[in-house]
Amino acid sequence: MLYRKFGKTNEEVSVLGFGCMRLPIIDGDPTHIDEDKAITMMRYAIDAGVNYVDTAYPYHGTGFTKGGESEPFVAKALKDGYRDRVKLATKLPSWLIKTRSDMDKYLNEQLERLETDKIDFYLVHSLNKGVWTTLKEADFGGFLDQAIKDGRIGYAGFSFHDEVALFKEIVDYYDWSFCQIQYNYLDENYQAGKEGLEYAAKKGLGIAIMEPLRGGNLIRLPEKAQDVLIDSEVRRTPAELALRWVMNHPEVSVVLSGMSTMDHVIENVKVASQAAPNSLTSNEIAVVDEVKRLFKERIKVNCTACSYCMPCPAGINIPNIFGNYNDYWVFDRSPEAQRRYGIISKLAAPASKCIECAKCESHCPQGIGIREELKNVKALFEE
Repeated sequence: MLYRKFGKTNEEVSVLGFGCMRLPIIDGDPTHIDEDKAITMMRYAIDAGVNYVDTAYPYHGTGFTKGGESEPFVAKALKDGYRDRVKLATKLPSWLIKTRSDMDKYLNEQLERLETDKIDFYLVHSLNKGVWTTLKEADFGGFLDQAIKDGRIGYAGFSFHDEVALFKEIVDYYDWSFCQIQYNYLDENYQAGKEGLEYAAKKGLGIAIMEPLRGGNLIRLPEKAQDVLIDSEVRRTPAELALRWVMNHPEVSVVLSGMSTMDHVIENVKVASQAAPNSLTSNEIAVVDEVKRLFKERIKVNCTACSYCMPCPAGINIPNIFGNYNDYWVFDRSPEAQRRYGIISKLAAPASKCIECAKCESHCPQGIGIREELKNVKALFEE
């Protein structure tokens, strides 16, 4: 396993981090984590050298107003001495913060849920222009300073979903130790993007990367893109190529992978043992550029399946529907996508059931016009 310095923290972290957003579940219920499988996966990764575990307050829950099942699960998985072997990261639910006391309330609750007296890396979750002013008024900086001083957290950082100008403002506003941004070969210039990556690195921040596989979408390549990989000088799987592309950046400290099967863990650990900075050949970079071109000309909805839009009050499984909609176009108007939409619509509500409440759009980190896109899905698959 390769390790990298984590910015101002002076800690060394494994280049692969274990993300707890997409743990294996039972019967399609996101709140019902398959604990036996997930614990086996996490401990395999830690035994192989992974020392960064990332979770958050709402993960594996039913919404954003209360804690999900991910943090309590992590507490179980890190028993038997595993807690001492990792750096634990979780996040303050920024959208629930109105006052300084709210921040202490949620941090103390998270310490209890995680069964620990200290969170090594604590992030202000999902910063965007909608919460930024409120957090400043609530004195988030004073809160973080105090939490570091009293030992409840080790280092302060933030995760980000907005435009690069705001990202730079946030970087400069407080003495952060690290940050977390979305970055992959399709999103090189999206949100903070490459410009933000380089800006944060120059400021000395450690950088954690989320969505390196874009919610698994970079594994499902169009047929022409598969041919590009087959014909390349160095054979890589789609997952390996996408991960190595992110890990190739020397500015990146840790890449978070939301692994949901043991096969994912085994492959990702292997990649992380080989993916040194600046190790991709010019041929491999050319392959990525061509795959990127083939992808971008087909993808219709910029959805990463993060599920921040869920649950939908009308019962629509929005990420599933958009993933299937993109598959239809990516894979040459696949008839399988039409069949699968029928199944999705039986298990949950079809796109036509959208009540246009816009609750989903208020939480979407990609800024997708979900209501309009659901109308497009309805027109394609239902009409």
